[in-house]
Amino acid sequence: MKTKLLLFFIPLILAFAFTLKERPVLYIIGDSTVKTGAGKGENDMWGWGSYLPDHFDTTRIHIENHAIGGRSSRTFLTDGRWDKILPRLKKGDFVIMQFGHNDDWAINDTLRARGTIKGIGEEKEEIDNVITKKHEVVHTFGWYMRKYVTETQQKGATAIICSRVPGNSFENGKLKRKQDYYPLWSAQVAHQTGAFFIDLFELSGKVYEEMGTEKVKAEYFTPKDNTHTNAAGAKLNAAKVVEGLKSLKKCRLTGYLK
Repeated sequence: MKTKLLLFFIPLILAFAFTLKERPVLYIIGDSTVKTGAGKGENDMWGWGSYLPDHFDTTRIHIENHAIGGRSSRTFLTDGRWDKILPRLKKGDFVIMQFGHNDDWAINDTLRARGTIKGIGEEKEEIDNVITKKHEVVHTFGWYMRKYVTETQQKGATAIICSRVPGNSFENGKLKRKQDYYPLWSAQVAHQTGAFFIDLFELSGKVYEEMGTEKVKAEYFTPKDNTHTNAAGAKLNAAKVVEGLKSLKKCRLTGYLK
């Protein structure tokens, strides 16, 4: 009897294990607006990547949120975090990337040394990093984003760029915008490389502008600052990522949504 039961269950167990192994993976990379702290709501701060899995059928796709606070498109790379993902990337996987909040910082200083050269060109600057004590070649924001996209595509995976989420930063009743800035550069890199693009800044920004700065602050942001969202704000941004995904033609990731 035991032998018969064993013979019956072994194929089922193997089939289940094979299914788990072959599930595509969605990797999320970014900064604290994508994952704050350990992603467990420390200090009432949440990133949208913590709530994105709620919109997916996770029996069919595995989701890993590798975003980490304080990183720019440059320092996520120089910290070695991308190097831990890249060898695992395979055909059929997906990478959603959002950077920009921390790129607008000093290139070399004693506090962070995380900035990138503004724009999407091929300019570069050689520095002796005062924090890492290493010689480093610093590139433009666009250069780093192109690297993530092209290396994702070379693995046969799908790259999706999100523009940075807006903060609660208003001027004359409208969100503060700069024409030549990170949301635009993110869109330009997506166009250059053939990556998918979600204008998360404008999708969430439209909601913010309809509400006004005081309501937005009260409902979506932590009391401490105007950059990090609470749970409600993170859920809104995650929903807007999904809204953006649904608008993308021929993006296979939509097939895994609930």
